[in-house]
Amino acid sequence: MSINKYLKFRAIVIFCIAMISFSVQAEVSSDIGKKLFTNNCAACHAKDMRSAATGPALGGAQAQWTSQEELYAWIRNSQASIQAGTPRAVELWNKYKPVIMTSFPALTDDEIASILLYIDDVHTGKAGPKKADVALNAAPEKPKSQLPLYLIVAAILGVLALLMARIIGILNEVVTTREGAPERARTLKEIFTSKGVMTFLTFALIIIGSYYTVNKAVNLGRQEGYKPEQPIKFSHATHAGVNKIDCKYCHDGARRSKQSVIPSANTCMNCHAAIKVGSTYGTAEITKIYASVGYDPSTNTYIEDVQNKSESELKSIYTKWIGDKYKEAKELASLDGSGEREVELQWQNIKKSLTNDNKTSIYGPIEWVRIHNLPDHVYFNHAQHVTVGKLECQTCHGAIEKMDVVEQMSPLSMGWCINCHRETEVKFKDNAYYANYKQLHDEIAAGKRSKVTVSDIGGLECQKCHY
Repeated sequence: MSINKYLKFRAIVIFCIAMISFSVQAEVSSDIGKKLFTNNCAACHAKDMRSAATGPALGGAQAQWTSQEELYAWIRNSQASIQAGTPRAVELWNKYKPVIMTSFPALTDDEIASILLYIDDVHTGKAGPKKADVALNAAPEKPKSQLPLYLIVAAILGVLALLMARIIGILNEVVTTREGAPERARTLKEIFTSKGVMTFLTFALIIIGSYYTVNKAVNLGRQEGYKPEQPIKFSHATHAGVNKIDCKYCHDGARRSKQSVIPSANTCMNCHAAIKVGSTYGTAEITKIYASVGYDPSTNTYIEDVQNKSESELKSIYTKWIGDKYKEAKELASLDGSGEREVELQWQNIKKSLTNDNKTSIYGPIEWVRIHNLPDHVYFNHAQHVTVGKLECQTCHGAIEKMDVVEQMSPLSMGWCINCHRETEVKFKDNAYYANYKQLHDEIAAGKRSKVTVSDIGGLECQKCHY
């Protein structure tokens, strides 16, 4: 092999090794371990790492195994360790049988190491549940993005690759000159447009594009903290909190159908035909409801043939109503000056909230902005959870009765749902829906089991959520 071919081969090998090392580099951290523990271990093991639950306390567990290999093998497949006669595995089985530890064959060494690091941190007091962690359905912390670091490293590797290519070109020129066959060194433009570089860039674009496509698809609906501005400033804190209105009064579908349904404005009118001035915004927001259903609050009647009324006719009706309420409240001495401007401002806000490029009529359904969204291939039934499972709305939606602006509190991810199914106890008592689970009822009566979780009745079966 000539020196130029050797140098080129060596440069390619070094570059490939660097890229492979970069791509497979894994991180061992307590934060990663916390997430893995929550999604995989918390269903059976106490989170304080000191108390026994369905499984043993995990604090100091590493010291009870003779080797790391045995511990890792136990975590990946406990029954295989028991059958192999591993002393610690047999000891645990004799103490906790017939409960079988879930196998986690897909966990890598680094992921197991992260879990054990988190367990040790909690056990020794270095880490533990913070107030934000134990708050009702508090939004989980979002991990810091590693993308900037990856881009920097990729840029450095790219520059090094270009320098190496340039050096190889110069060395090729030196060698060929010595051999009597002068060869001009390639320019950077020629290097960039060469077949090898173009092939590599095409491959890299395919990999990066595929990564982002899959990543965006997986993260569909995972938008914790998302709280868009709605056409009407409806406060759940006022309605569900202060006035104690049951969620299922407005979202009637939650107790009897798959969808919780968006309440129609007619539902709002059940109360607001009488309550005409809001405690926070006065007439500004409630008048939007009246305009959407064609109700004249001044005469307490629905406007006849409202769909054929012009905008100016509707404006005269609702600006008169707004102005009259200002007079009654003595907030303005007259409708001239700033009073007229305020009334006009409220009308323009009504028009802006109830119309858009696709809906030019003020009269008609209110177009609320959707917050919670699941992929089309996921089946979720509100009635199954609310009526049969007897879950409170706050379990998934957070402390809704405290929200002035509704936001998504839960990730709605597959792992989040599965973990809930593993932990949530089924309310068997006085629940006719579960009467046919005779074996489980008999086991509870005989003291063979203390509870039944959703996973025990098929809550982890794929077809339950994916048709």
